[in-house]
Amino acid sequence: MQKEYFYHHTAVIDEGAKIGEKVKIWHFTHIMPNCEIGDGCNIGQNVVISPEVVLGHNVKVQNNVSIYTGVICEDDVFLGPSMVFTNVINPRSAVNRKSQYIKTIVRKGASIGANATIICGNEIGKYSMIGAGAVITKPVLDYALMVGNPAKQIGWVSEYGHKLQFDEKRNARCPETKEVYQFKTQPSES
Repeated sequence: MQKEYFYHHTAVIDEGAKIGEKVKIWHFTHIMPNCEIGDGCNIGQNVVISPEVVLGHNVKVQNNVSIYTGVICEDDVFLGPSMVFTNVINPRSAVNRKSQYIKTIVRKGASIGANATIICGNEIGKYSMIGAGAVITKPVLDYALMVGNPAKQIGWVSEYGHKLQFDEKRNARCPETKEVYQFKTQPSES
């Protein structure tokens, strides 16, 4: 049975791409072979999804994003306009490093802002928020708010993307959902 999805007539979809139901693929986008796109994804215009890329369900890819081999995005990830992934740590035009692609994982619910750069080999924590223009050079914790170049953590966000303000009891409430978050420190290693 053929899955049902929408694609603009200018999009190129290579044979062997796996595309879920209710996916929307917009103008001038190239979906390459052996990638997987989950149900309900929205792929903006001028996007490239390379072989072996995996997008979970309900991933939103804004315009002008290239998702290179080695990238895995879990469900509900947001990739902002013109953000960038890399997949080789030391690229050279004259050196073929296709066998050295480094995996990058973007965990469930994370958002990456416009023009941000994600250096390969890093894990982006669930529900984290990467600010516009940030350059991620190290792993990002769950719910972390990251900004700058190189990116630094400046706080925490709720699952709905609101910056959390912790009180003296180390609790914070999402202003939208009223869900309570508790700040816990990692146990120190002995």
